[in-house]
Amino acid sequence: MTVSERSNQRWLRCAEIYLRDIQLFPIYRAQRNTTNSNLQSADHFLSNVITARKMTPLKIVKIIGSINKDLVYVVPHMPAGGETLTATRLEITSGGKGANQAVAAGRLSRHESGTVKDYTPDVNVYMTGAVGIDGKEMIADLALQGLLTDGIKIDAAQPTGTAMILLEEKTGENRIVLAPGANHTLLPTHFLRAQDLGTPLPSLIVLQLEIPLPTVMQILRTAAAAGVDVLLNPAPAIALPEEAYAGITHLILNETEAAILTNRSLGEVEAEKFDWSTVTSEFLAKGVRNVVVTLGAKGAYYASTSSSGHIQGEKVTKVVDTTAAGDTFVGAAALKLVRKGEGGVLEKEDVLICCRAAGVTVQRFGAIPSIPWGGEVEGML
Repeated sequence: MTVSERSNQRWLRCAEIYLRDIQLFPIYRAQRNTTNSNLQSADHFLSNVITARKMTPLKIVKIIGSINKDLVYVVPHMPAGGETLTATRLEITSGGKGANQAVAAGRLSRHESGTVKDYTPDVNVYMTGAVGIDGKEMIADLALQGLLTDGIKIDAAQPTGTAMILLEEKTGENRIVLAPGANHTLLPTHFLRAQDLGTPLPSLIVLQLEIPLPTVMQILRTAAAAGVDVLLNPAPAIALPEEAYAGITHLILNETEAAILTNRSLGEVEAEKFDWSTVTSEFLAKGVRNVVVTLGAKGAYYASTSSSGHIQGEKVTKVVDTTAAGDTFVGAAALKLVRKGEGGVLEKEDVLICCRAAGVTVQRFGAIPSIPWGGEVEGML
């Protein structure tokens, strides 16, 4: 073996040590094995990563939630009762609120796909969930989005969760029916101890309600005891036990979810002059530090003990598919929160950027395929 070959092997080993936990080693190795100019660029990148990681500890976002196979039926209109309707298009993609939010956080933390250029490794995004044997390829797909997937278990007894999504072609609005499958194999007993949340402990845990509620409740208790902040997106919405709020640091929900959690009618909260501060104040009184109600095209209303206000929605050219818009907002919010550090809340500018990210998503088709990279959203990186 020549000196040059030995040097190359040492660099590759060093790269593997420093890059494997942020899913960049395959990109680095592929780029380094091409041209001399790419070799120099890749090695310069590695040096920057090593320096950055020595100076700044990585922040960790852990998403614990659903991973689904999405069956998206594009229809001319929503079918009426008893109506049989022929779809104009069918797409099968990876999805699930947990996976969507994890991919949003992973992509939005990076400049662009497939390159090491301009990537600042300040946040690691972990996905914890469950799939069936039929979901192995989905795990590989999630890893390509910059996620750490060691926390995804494969359950031989259950199929991967499935979502049937009816997407109205003209409006981009959708209706979704879920079959949870392996998602419901995440049990409370899996999260009894602080170390069950991860070692080291995450900076922020993100939860939804597509896994069993008892599991969510146990995670909230364990996280609270360990001093770990939790962002809850209560979807699909159900009334939460009062004890849940003691473990929720950040609450992000849409109009429908806000109505259900506060025992209001949908008609009441959809009224043109409805005062959203009456809703957010209820959650703040329960101990939640930060509340954001997403309002679709109307933007979002945010509130904390220090500030509150309404952000206008992003102007978009055409709404194609709203499926992952809320999940993109949550992923962007998770990044903003961990970068702020302990005690941080979403302020006006943060919510504006989250709306901007969701605005990109609704102009594209699909769930995960529609989620933007950080370089596509002004103010994200």
